[in-house]
Amino acid sequence: MYNNHRINYKNMQQLIIQVADKEKAEMLLKIISALDFVKSVEVVEDNNNIADSEQDFFDLAGIWENRDISTQSIRQEAWRTENK
Repeated sequence: MYNNHRINYKNMQQLIIQVADKEKAEMLLKIISALDFVKSVEVVEDNNNIADSEQDFFDLAGIWENRDISTQSIRQEAWRTENK
């Protein structure tokens, strides 16, 4: 049973574990959840991959096409002060 010890949740540690195989992840989840000193276990499925990020990057190709923009014009616009 419990030994009347108070758990200080402020000093708790968090672990992030990435497991490639779903079956092994489920096994590890069962083992970790059975430990009496583990407060909670959260499962987060990571659906992001490099291919998605690369695709997002290339979707932006050409957004500045046919626009007269230079580093100088961007700086001027960023540092422009309004006359009041």
